[in-house]
Amino acid sequence: MSPAVTIPPAQYGVRSEIRMPGDKSISHRAVMFAALAEGESCIQNCSLGQDNLSTIKAFQSLGVNIVRQDTTVVVNGRGWEGLQAPTQAIYCGNSGTTMRLLSGILAGCPFTSRLDGDASLRRRPMRRVTDPLRLMGASIESEGEEHCAPLRINGQQGGQKGTLKAISYQSPVASAQVKSAILLAGLRAEGQTTVIEPERSRDHTERLLPAFGGRLQVQDRTVSVEGGTPLHAQDVRVPGDFSSAAFFVGAALLLPNSELCVRDVGLNPTRTGALEIFRAMGGWIESYNERDVCGEPVGDLVIRTSALHGAEIDAALVVRAIDEFPIIAIAMAFAQGTSAIRGAQELRVKESDRLHVLATALEALGVEVEELLDGLVIQGKGRIRGGTVQSHGDHRIAMALTVAGLASGEGVVIQEPECVDISFPGFYHMVQDLTGVNLGKL
Repeated sequence: MSPAVTIPPAQYGVRSEIRMPGDKSISHRAVMFAALAEGESCIQNCSLGQDNLSTIKAFQSLGVNIVRQDTTVVVNGRGWEGLQAPTQAIYCGNSGTTMRLLSGILAGCPFTSRLDGDASLRRRPMRRVTDPLRLMGASIESEGEEHCAPLRINGQQGGQKGTLKAISYQSPVASAQVKSAILLAGLRAEGQTTVIEPERSRDHTERLLPAFGGRLQVQDRTVSVEGGTPLHAQDVRVPGDFSSAAFFVGAALLLPNSELCVRDVGLNPTRTGALEIFRAMGGWIESYNERDVCGEPVGDLVIRTSALHGAEIDAALVVRAIDEFPIIAIAMAFAQGTSAIRGAQELRVKESDRLHVLATALEALGVEVEELLDGLVIQGKGRIRGGTVQSHGDHRIAMALTVAGLASGEGVVIQEPECVDISFPGFYHMVQDLTGVNLGKL
């Protein structure tokens, strides 16, 4: 793809039925748990974006036999003792999930390892993970500035279960990555490891780990795991990724004469805050055929063009919509009236400083926006003009700005558009197929 892509205004609404690639967060965990289990696990509809490929390659470098057949991934696990010392640094690319969860796993292994990533990942905070792991007895050194990657993990002598000590940890942030890293380390600790969060973060680990034999207890914002329980192989079918679907939900709400059906998408209530926000703004969204697949709520969404109005979003809802705020901010720019997002300071430490990047991009598109320390205030006028904007290498920013271009009056030029491959390699092809716009050579 070229250094920039031009997204012209769509001449027609989206009227179709689509399915999303597998959920990125669940795919990460399915591969990890299968790699730690004894036996062969088959993971269907696994996400194969760059982040998930980083996880697959990481475990291959640890000696795990993993075979990919289209979107089916077969993992031949040999348990914790089957993990082998890597011969070089494990490269996590742009994936915070890979680095943080792998830190918890490697903390209890009998060898030394080093985790590194791209420039963006090297800027993301790791102390939120390394501090609690050190409390459990892990030896982790940060080689980067401000407690950032690269991370050096000095393996536990002997590497047997029980080497780490169980803790009860009051997390200062609501983060599924922090929670999961501690719980995975807790599998190698003697006794019960507990994590208490200020708000309940996404719960894919709590839903999937018991299927592999993990013993967990969940009560509201508190999650505990029993150490010393071996994991066993499990077949998993991954639901469609809700975060990827959110961009097409936004497009269907904004483009005239749209009616879009998204099939077989994950509807985990810790992830679907964006639906509540869109509905609060006047969006027409209905869910059908709701069911349970591998412990996860799944269903079909139908979305129709809607006249949106402003809304105020507080911190409690931010946690359940943290990855969808780029498209939510775009929808707010097209809504009528003032919208406010507060309690969203976590957006400053994602793949980019999303609050600043969104504020800068919206201003470049003629939107009046105020950047707060923990959020944004957006003055919606029902339209935006268009212009040239930067993705800053952030996949969700690039996808949100694509929707802005489709609904704009003049079109939007996006710099560094190829970053969407981090989570959704076929994104631009799906945009072309649904809207008929010509994005040039992809």
